[in-house]
Amino acid sequence: QVQLVESGGGLVQPGGSLRLSCAASQFPFSAVAMSWVRQAPGKGLECVSSIDNLGGFTYYADSVKGRFTISRDNTKKMTYLQMNNLRPLDTAVYYCALYWGPEAVSPRKRLGRGTQVTVSS
Repeated sequence: QVQLVESGGGLVQPGGSLRLSCAASQFPFSAVAMSWVRQAPGKGLECVSSIDNLGGFTYYADSVKGRFTISRDNTKKMTYLQMNNLRPLDTAVYYCALYWGPEAVSPRKRLGRGTQVTVSS
């Protein structure tokens, strides 16, 4: 059974930074694209970033482009999201997810339990 465990969330002031981490197990990690998706209060799931299985291709939603950086370490089965210049609208629960882009939020999605990110002064 797929296991995804997120860490690194917290409370940060506007303009601050956080680094999210995701530990993966129980599936062939290096064969699967990975994503970070978020759900803000009262809103649906949004894929904010994806990375292909070898780390050569990435995708960013327009709302985070230039501020967030996704990466992965296949030897450690880890996925990361470096978030800089955080804004209050980035407040959400962030989930590590299998698959790329729209597929990461499709009915076949596989998500971790999530980590809360709150951006507030």
